[in-house]
Amino acid sequence: MANIEKILEEKGIVLEKVPVPVAEYVPAKTVGNLVYTSGNDCRLNGKLKYEGKVGLDLTVEQGYDAARQVMINIISVLKDHLGDLDRVKQVVKMLAFVNSADGFVEQPYVINGASELLVEIFGEKGRHARSAISANELPFNTPVEIELIVEIE
Repeated sequence: MANIEKILEEKGIVLEKVPVPVAEYVPAKTVGNLVYTSGNDCRLNGKLKYEGKVGLDLTVEQGYDAARQVMINIISVLKDHLGDLDRVKQVVKMLAFVNSADGFVEQPYVINGASELLVEIFGEKGRHARSAISANELPFNTPVEIELIVEIE
């Protein structure tokens, strides 16, 4: 078993099958030695784990958990796309959107759910540049949407 998959197993993280895109795009695209993922949400077993705006419908802690689930889904996309997660040389950049209530300004704390999971799983290779942006609305009322760029070997 590969190193990253062992770490996932030890943490009790199960990767789900990547869902079929709901529009005209692909889940991931490789350009040179970089993989760009499309935006992902917090689906679990085919249904959003949370819905709504952080700071209104959800707490920061629930948003954090939603972001963590989004990252698990992105790791599923990477596994499906690459075949082997040990090919990830480093995580380069995360672009994250938080479906935010008016006046909510704690997006970085929400997105730490995704960032901290990357470091837990990939170690130093999981440290990345990041933007955590407020959004007025997100597709299907998901609280968090994230894109990731990784360098591969």
